[in-house]
Amino acid sequence: MGSVLSVDDLVFRYRKNGDELFDGLSHDFSPGRMTALTGPSGRGKSTLLYILGLMLTPLSGAVTVGGKVVSTLPDRRRSRFRAEHMGFVFQDAALDPRRQVIDSVIEPALYAGWDRNSAVLRAMELMDMMGVSIRADHRPGEISGGQAQRVAVCRALMNNPKVILADEPTGNLDHENAEIVLSALATIAEDEERTVIIATHDSFVIESSHEVLEL
Repeated sequence: MGSVLSVDDLVFRYRKNGDELFDGLSHDFSPGRMTALTGPSGRGKSTLLYILGLMLTPLSGAVTVGGKVVSTLPDRRRSRFRAEHMGFVFQDAALDPRRQVIDSVIEPALYAGWDRNSAVLRAMELMDMMGVSIRADHRPGEISGGQAQRVAVCRALMNNPKVILADEPTGNLDHENAEIVLSALATIAEDEERTVIIATHDSFVIESSHEVLEL
């Protein structure tokens, strides 16, 4: 994967005659930086994340990586690109309530073709880093909301993604857990040259970010 994730002359709308979003937005998201996407409700913060994550296709303009257009790849290649290069964190941790949390963490790695033993070793390293390894064999209903969100961050990092996309990841957290999650994401961006992009209304997230893009 090339070094810079970009949007060029981006325009999007959900319906044929609906309102257009982004007004030809162009922006580079550089490795080693945590960027906060801000702006009023309805301006398209979450939508931009889904476009960057290749889950929505722009009406016009393009998503590029290292100067190569990736937003027009066929569905199968986009899915593979996401699995290999992108990690996702959402406001709701979205852990499978029926399974132990470690099974949710390793899921992206199994999808990408890892063997289970290697995936479990990687998951335990990440969960130890996030202070939740002791909860690996618990189900989501047996851990706190803050712990669940830290588990979700581990899942997002499983495949060593170059890009981490987070949609209001601190929205349901108290300040202490928000600090843990943001510190981890910022450290990963800085120390491992990852691109971290967070859609948020939270002033604490905005103040903790390296860059701010207001929509």
